[in-house]
Amino acid sequence: MRKIWNVLTATTMVAAACGFAGAAAAADNKEVQMLHWWTSGGEAAALNVIKEALAKQGYTWKDVPVAGGGGEAAMTTLKAMVAAGNPPTASQILGYFALDYADAGKLGDVTPLAVKGDWAKVIPTALQKFTTTNGKWDAVPINIHSVNWIWLNKAVMDKIGGTEPKNFDEFLALLDKAKAAGVIPLALGGQPWQEATMFDSVVMSTGGPEFYKKAFIDLDESALKSDTMKKSFDNLAKLRGYVDPNFAGRDWNLATAMVVKGDALAQVMGDWAKGEFKVANKEPGKDYLCYRFPGTDGTVIYNTDMFAFFNVSADRKDAQNALAAASMDPAVQSAFNVIKGSVPARIDVSDAAFDMCGKKGIADVKAANAKGTFLGSMAQNYAQPPAIGSGAYHDVVTKFFHGQIKTSDQAVAELDKAINAAM
Repeated sequence: MRKIWNVLTATTMVAAACGFAGAAAAADNKEVQMLHWWTSGGEAAALNVIKEALAKQGYTWKDVPVAGGGGEAAMTTLKAMVAAGNPPTASQILGYFALDYADAGKLGDVTPLAVKGDWAKVIPTALQKFTTTNGKWDAVPINIHSVNWIWLNKAVMDKIGGTEPKNFDEFLALLDKAKAAGVIPLALGGQPWQEATMFDSVVMSTGGPEFYKKAFIDLDESALKSDTMKKSFDNLAKLRGYVDPNFAGRDWNLATAMVVKGDALAQVMGDWAKGEFKVANKEPGKDYLCYRFPGTDGTVIYNTDMFAFFNVSADRKDAQNALAAASMDPAVQSAFNVIKGSVPARIDVSDAAFDMCGKKGIADVKAANAKGTFLGSMAQNYAQPPAIGSGAYHDVVTKFFHGQIKTSDQAVAELDKAINAAM
């Protein structure tokens, strides 16, 4: 496993760490210093829920925002802060990154809060793999996101006479209708994590949950090199034909804005996209539609945003505990996720405050968790560690999508080779 706490050699990152060191040193025990990459409108609005909950307790918020939808830049900054001995109170983090910091002994302990709140009974077991180390709670999940969604502009759907696609071929037929009507069929940001996130859904749609698990959770060689994986790449290539020419480098929320405005019919994106519709005062069913990626209904390809709590000085511990407790409060989880577009990490939170997409998301998580189709996203580093997920997988998928890998046969061989090299 790649060890992400290695001492940095880049002088620019060391300088960044030193810059944050002053802020950390000046912090008193009523300050919560949070590193995160929630910089879009919907994300920032959701984060305010937690800020306000802490403000009511007399805590001040010290933002350390690092833009970049996949979190790569934020993790680089976090690495610098930890290497410099000045970790934040907490950091937004994804699963295997948290495990690496835990293995290195860099995380703190909020177990007394977890025991008091019976967190083990209300957090899905799959998520506890990433929030606990040898029974010790050192991180908390604030939400459950799932990536196998499509978001569609309802006015465009009505214009082209579109209906919900139930399988991949019907999805292509719907995109063809949009293309014929002069509308961009598929809004996409040409960044590796976005393309790989879409491929998660394509693989699930093409092969089903058992194949997805075999290939991405178990890393079964026969599945990775199979005709089903080849067909998955073939299907991804078909989607490439529906993207506009200016997609390269586009941020995910700008792609969402294309759907919000009706410039594009659909986006394949995790349910954080819903936060952008909400900020734009759009209503599900009236202004936009949310469906599971065609062929994946009954499954949830998940990731979760977690807050990892680092070893901090004694005078910062109260603020850390306050953040942990607030993040796990059912009312905060409800209010946060209503805005964020995700669903609560606690499965005991009511769906009463959620819109139709949120209610479906909550029901889908409960059903998938019960029947074993609640599976980690490869692209989002919940199926495998970052060296495989955001390393080998992102690299091969984006090279194929951009034409550097020419055929699906070559893509299958390269994916198998890259994963084995990263293990």
